[in-house]
Amino acid sequence: MPHCGQSGGGCSPPDCLQLCLPYSAYYPTFKRWCDEYFYLKHRQETRGVGGLFFDYLDGRGQLYGGPNLEGEAARYSHEVGPVPQTWEEQFAFVQSCGNSFLPAYLPIAERHQDRDYGDRERNFQLYRRGRYVEFNLVYDRGTIFGLQTNGRTESILMSLPPLARWEYGYQLKPNSPEAELYNYLKPQDWLGEAS
Repeated sequence: MPHCGQSGGGCSPPDCLQLCLPYSAYYPTFKRWCDEYFYLKHRQETRGVGGLFFDYLDGRGQLYGGPNLEGEAARYSHEVGPVPQTWEEQFAFVQSCGNSFLPAYLPIAERHQDRDYGDRERNFQLYRRGRYVEFNLVYDRGTIFGLQTNGRTESILMSLPPLARWEYGYQLKPNSPEAELYNYLKPQDWLGEAS
């Protein structure tokens, strides 16, 4: 189930659009799907910032193959209609996603590599990792399936970060970088192309 941008890295929204350009209906569908799938309903925020999400592409039918048939991604996919693709074309798209990660992520890492980093930033990182844990244990289909079918628990939970934290009544400092980040933790129309 490829996705980018949601776990603290990946492509920026313009980069996601760029890798989807040869597949014109993909970005609007997969961006909406990402916004729906990685949304923490109990927190009313997204797990991360931006990205794409897709799975169950069969090359014959609708782009959206998820469970939320009333959601934006399903509605948009239905409007577009079937998008026939060969397996080779779909494999090329998946390869494009994988091959775009480093060129998109490295400039972000390089741009921020010299920023100050201390206890405040580390605690916030661990706090946000807690959201990743919440998502995986409450909503992630793969984790839920594995646990419900008596899979090897240790193997299933290896995707969780080794360290995370929760804090009751956590308050962001006004005008802090962390508070600024929270402005982005809701689905965004990054490119101003809302339908």
